[in-house]
Order: sequence, then structure tokens, then C-alpha cells
Amino acid sequence: MRVFISADIEGVAGIAHWDEADKSKADYRIYRDQMQAEVRAACEAALAAGATAIRVKDAHGSGRNLDPGDLPAPTELVRGWAPTPAMMVQEIESGFDALVFIGYHDCAGSGANPLAHTLNGSTTEIRVNGLPVAEFHLHTWTAAGSRVPAVFLSGDAGICRRVRDFDARIRTVTTNTGRGASVLARHPEVVLAEIREGVAAALADPAPVCALPERFVLEVDYKEPKRAWRGGLYPGAALVTDRTVRFEADAWVDVMRALEFIT
Repeated sequence: MRVFISADIEGVAGIAHWDEADKSKADYRIYRDQMQAEVRAACEAALAAGATAIRVKDAHGSGRNLDPGDLPAPTELVRGWAPTPAMMVQEIESGFDALVFIGYHDCAGSGANPLAHTLNGSTTEIRVNGLPVAEFHLHTWTAAGSRVPAVFLSGDAGICRRVRDFDARIRTVTTNTGRGASVLARHPEVVLAEIREGVAAALADPAPVCALPERFVLEVDYKEPKRAWRGGLYPGAALVTDRTVRFEADAWVDVMRALEFIT
């Protein structure tokens, strides 16, 4: 069994402020260590469940947060970024049996996490076929293109609700519940124990690969009209309001490629 793990930081247990996700700030180390611990727990659970290969994408910021030596062998770690439509699941491929999300967060425009966003801070909402999407949706569809099912996610209460609405068979573990600019944080050790249990259960009884729609209508709402103007210059995209760009495609990879350039 081969398992792919995509790891972010804005949904790990306890995190509540952008300084805690920023390598240049003093508070970062605490939550980088929690990100490391949550990823390690997921890897250990996967190995215990019978995984023979694990690949982790460090998908926060610089992509250089996780310590490869603190992950169990034979885990592979994807560090840094190569410009690719796969984005936060860079190096996923056909042949992986499951996709696990760790430290994920709710989407742009949500009040469920003080750090909610989608891809970067330039947008207020991204929709696909009318559905407001989080990074979870984007990368679940990307994995589906390689016939890899998303089976587990840990993160804030908002993204866990969206996952259940999307497919209740995907297991979730809630880390924090947003309260305005604050969070009600669950104890990190409780979260780690639930990640181990949840990943093991998800790999024993995985959700199926999600079905991809036949056609995609992408709409991106920007904070600043000048960013929308720039996005509207992408081939095939159209500026439909001062702050909204629309792009349509038959292939999901074309949507992700567009997002790589217009967000």
C-alpha cells in the first residue's frame, strides 16, 4: 500500500494567528513542531496499517517546514515547490492507494478559522460549478485524476464540515473551532491520538475515488480589482465583474493550471 500525505499548518492544533505560520516570527516554532508531530502521527499510523511507501508533500509556505529526519523510514518528503498544476499534492501519481490531508483549513471567505484562505491571500472566494471550494476540494479532484482517493483530513471544524458535506465517507479529525479572531483549541495530544486512530481506520476502509464533473466553471473573486484585471488576461479567462474572473474547461488539470497563474 502506498500513501500520499499533504501537510499544511493553518489547521494544526492550537494555531490562531498568522505569526504562528510565519518562519520569521518567534511563535512559528511551536506550530511547526505541531505540524511535524501531526504528520509523524499520520505516517506512523499508515505504516502500522500496512503501508510500504509513504510520500509527504510539505505544502505550507516555502515548503521547507518539516524535518525529514524526524519522519519514520521509508517516508519520502517533497520539499520546496516546482511550478505544477498539482500544487499541494506535487508528486502524486497513479499507483498511490490513498491521500491523507493534515493541518488543513477552511476556505477564503469563511469565519471558521482566523487563518482561512484558499491558495493565497489575494482572493475572497473561489468557486467551482458554483461550490465555494477549499484547498481540500482542489487537491481531492487533482488526486482523482490519478485515481487516488482522499480518505482522511485533519483540520479546523469548518473544513471538516465541508469534507463531510462533500463525502461523508472521508474520515475527519477536528483540531480547532474558530471564534472570530480566536480559536477553541483541542489538546494537541488528543488530536495526535485521534489522527493515529483516524488514519488507520481510513486506510482499513478507504473512501472511493470521487467522481469528477464533466465540465468545470471556475470563478475567482479577488480582494482587489487590479488582481482581477490581471487574472482576466489569462488565455480563456474572462473578467465578468470588477473583482471576478471566470474560466471554463473540460479537464480539471486546465483549471489547476489556470489557478497557478491567476491567484
